[in-house]
Amino acid sequence: MAKNKTVGFLGGKFLPFHLGHVYAIISASNYVDKLYVVLSSSENRDRELCERDGIKYIPAEVRLSWIGENLNDLENIKIIHIKDDAWDNDYDWEAGANMIKKAINEPIDYVFSSETNYNEYFKKYYPDAKHIVINEGRDVVPISATDLRKNIYYNWEKLPLSVRSYFVKKVLVIGTESCGKSTLTKKLAKFYNTNYVHEVGRDYCVKYSNHLTSEMFNEISMEHWLLQKKLIKESNKILFVDSDAVITQYYLDMYFNGSKSELIEEIVKIQNYDLVLFLEPDVKWVNDGIRFAGENEIRLKNNEKLKKMFNERKISFISISGDYNERFIKSKKEIDKILK
Repeated sequence: MAKNKTVGFLGGKFLPFHLGHVYAIISASNYVDKLYVVLSSSENRDRELCERDGIKYIPAEVRLSWIGENLNDLENIKIIHIKDDAWDNDYDWEAGANMIKKAINEPIDYVFSSETNYNEYFKKYYPDAKHIVINEGRDVVPISATDLRKNIYYNWEKLPLSVRSYFVKKVLVIGTESCGKSTLTKKLAKFYNTNYVHEVGRDYCVKYSNHLTSEMFNEISMEHWLLQKKLIKESNKILFVDSDAVITQYYLDMYFNGSKSELIEEIVKIQNYDLVLFLEPDVKWVNDGIRFAGENEIRLKNNEKLKKMFNERKISFISISGDYNERFIKSKKEIDKILK
């Protein structure tokens, strides 16, 4: 019986997945009834490439999730994963082709790539398939994964939305009450044209007129963490975060005379920030009806206590002091460093 459906595949490391890949996949899918997108990975090789180009390692499972999210509603595309870490230094084309053929498990009519240099290999190991080269000169999306790795933030617009959140830098702004955290966080978010996570604990203080129960601090910490997870997907290169789980633990201790939450400590362990700015209490204390520790001696004592809590948890921070303008300038300088 004659075959009536065509099959093809397009492979790559997708390190990272970018809009050039999206264009190539869409173009290839227009040729065939079923297109297999084959992600080839080797942890050693891929980790080395990421470290060489100055980005954090991207596991295969993360790359698969990016591709899956981006292509989930294109019905003739199937994503498969091949581990080729047996050939880190010298790729074995024959063994690799056999693995791909076995995974696809049906006759292959087309092989797609962006390199005419692969003609010889594809002709030899896929003799019954036609090799089609797509966007060889990269004129549609002028970027390679190598160049993108070397300057992620300069090439931000070439990353699909499904990929960007992985590279968003998280900047945490901390300090004791009335040190300008919320104001600075908002100003930085406006300047960098991105989102910020507000202090959820303050919402509770307003809602309950400062009469919180100990259980509410767990809720505060969870809501704050989940809000970060939501907003990072919609952020432009950076997400600013006002307060964290350590701050919540600090206020639980203040409100309930040394109380401590194990759940909050677990959130402390999983939270991760690229930069932590610790605001010193050297601006005027403002009584907003919620704050209660305005005496200078108490402010300094609480400031040292909070620093100790971060140090005990081995969370590094940069101290920011001065008037409001000096704080903004100093913070901007530190933020620009992590975006280079």
